[in-house]
Amino acid sequence: MLLLDGAKQNTLRISRGSRRTFLGWLRESSSGVLVMAVGVGAVTGVAAVAFRFLITAATRLFTGYDDYSGLGRIASTHWPGLGCWFLLLAPVVAGAIYGPIVYRFAPETRGHGVPEVMYAVAERGGRIAPQVVVLKAVASALCIGGGGSVGREGPIVQIGSAAGSAIAQPIRLDTQRMRLLVACGAAGGVAATFNAPLAGPFFAMELILRDFAAESFGAIVLSSVTASVVGRAVLGDQAFLTLPVFAVRNPVEYPLYLLLGLAVGIVGVCFSKVLYLIEDLCDWAWRGPEWARPAVGGLLLGGLLVALPQMYGVGYPVLENAVEGKYLLGMLALLLAGKMVATGLTIGIGGSGGVFAPTLFIGAMAGTAFGDIAHQILPGATESPGAYGLVGMAAALGGATRAPITAVIILFELTGEYRIILPLMAAVAMAAAVSRLLSKDTIYTRKLRRRGVDIDRPRHPFATVTAADLARPIPQPLWQTSDLATAATALERNPGGILPVLDATGRYRGCVSAREVAESLDAPEPPPTLAPLVRELSPIAADTCFHDIVIALAGHGSTGLPVVDADHTAVIGWVNHEDLLSVLHTEPGR
Repeated sequence: MLLLDGAKQNTLRISRGSRRTFLGWLRESSSGVLVMAVGVGAVTGVAAVAFRFLITAATRLFTGYDDYSGLGRIASTHWPGLGCWFLLLAPVVAGAIYGPIVYRFAPETRGHGVPEVMYAVAERGGRIAPQVVVLKAVASALCIGGGGSVGREGPIVQIGSAAGSAIAQPIRLDTQRMRLLVACGAAGGVAATFNAPLAGPFFAMELILRDFAAESFGAIVLSSVTASVVGRAVLGDQAFLTLPVFAVRNPVEYPLYLLLGLAVGIVGVCFSKVLYLIEDLCDWAWRGPEWARPAVGGLLLGGLLVALPQMYGVGYPVLENAVEGKYLLGMLALLLAGKMVATGLTIGIGGSGGVFAPTLFIGAMAGTAFGDIAHQILPGATESPGAYGLVGMAAALGGATRAPITAVIILFELTGEYRIILPLMAAVAMAAAVSRLLSKDTIYTRKLRRRGVDIDRPRHPFATVTAADLARPIPQPLWQTSDLATAATALERNPGGILPVLDATGRYRGCVSAREVAESLDAPEPPPTLAPLVRELSPIAADTCFHDIVIALAGHGSTGLPVVDADHTAVIGWVNHEDLLSVLHTEPGR
């Protein structure tokens, strides 16, 4: 029996050693990052496919159709007796479901999605709560399926980024690699959703990482390709939009495309301002509990849908109709204004969804309207209005997000038409330049700046260092039910003379010091357990930044404090002043 027990213990030690070696390889080697990037891409590809099915299922639940926006003012197949008035109730019912879910479990899933990822990368070292993967998908699918006039691209970027962060956190990657895996998830989300493996990496590097470092590019491309392969295997190899093919008919059109970029760039900036103006109005008007806000505000959104049902959901069929020339100039202007208001209202009432697709929609309407006017003035020298609508999509995206490379590449991948590349580049460059002149912020950074976060400010050399990066392993924590003799033995082995204490459920309850235990042992009637000796020292959360760690350690620098996970329950390490000094001595450039 002793030989068998010894063999089992040796096997267990070998297994643990192999696991540690493998995790160390993932953390430290370049090839390990590539393996994790492929894994993030595969997970994100599956999530993108599942998310699209969720949206379709939610839309069918409310309307009976896969996509309602292009059908006109018709009744739902589920409630034919209500006629088109079911549109008034659909956002209310959807909001009543996803509102409490978002409020209770993941408030960060409310809104666009992309700004939250940008904030996580810039300020939190890439740490995103794992529950965002599921809750963002559910909330956004219900919002879009229930009539919310938002896109699916922002949510899938947040979902993919959360998946990358969820893979990185248990492995305890350093901040740089964790941020890279978050960007891999964002790239995979864009690639799988748009069937655009080229646009995904540029989106991630231009907007999420805001850096074109060569060492990041390989991992992000691998993730994008993997997500696209998964998406194509399930959804097919067709673009998500069916767009006609256009080309430049006459050299006189090049100045017109520059003028288009100027006009649509202004429209993109206006959309950003209208979006946040409506959100401010909703904040000012609402006085009730936040969980009820989507349902009550859904009445306003439902009223707008009754008047303009083309605003239901993402609205890609309506966009395709506009580019194909099926709407007159007045209708194009109405759809443009309606989309601005509908998207602003959806976000303002607490909805969950992206602004990427609405920006494309608005650009298509503005570009087609511009092309219609140009074609009436110069009918023999200009292409059909739809060509200007295509370029307008990219110009609006470049103007609103100020990500011109992403805008050019994504439309190029959607059309597959190289002959449109010159007017496309000219219009997008003009739109981005106009946007920079008219506004300090983009449609994404404006949301962060309103919270007091400026991700463009000069970075402190330790801005991305978090408590999780500094945390050192600690001996096995003590239990509240432990006796004093056991605690004394454990504390004697710990150089710091202090250990965290857990309750019966494994939750952190405080700390106990060797001095307190020794004094209690010498008392006439020592307590039977540690429970009366536990001091409720506030722990440091894993995502706490360097500056806040310094403040938290005031008065505890020599002994240190425990570091706990995002839920403030599990102790993951220990940090003291020595750990801060080690960063000062090893940080590059210091």
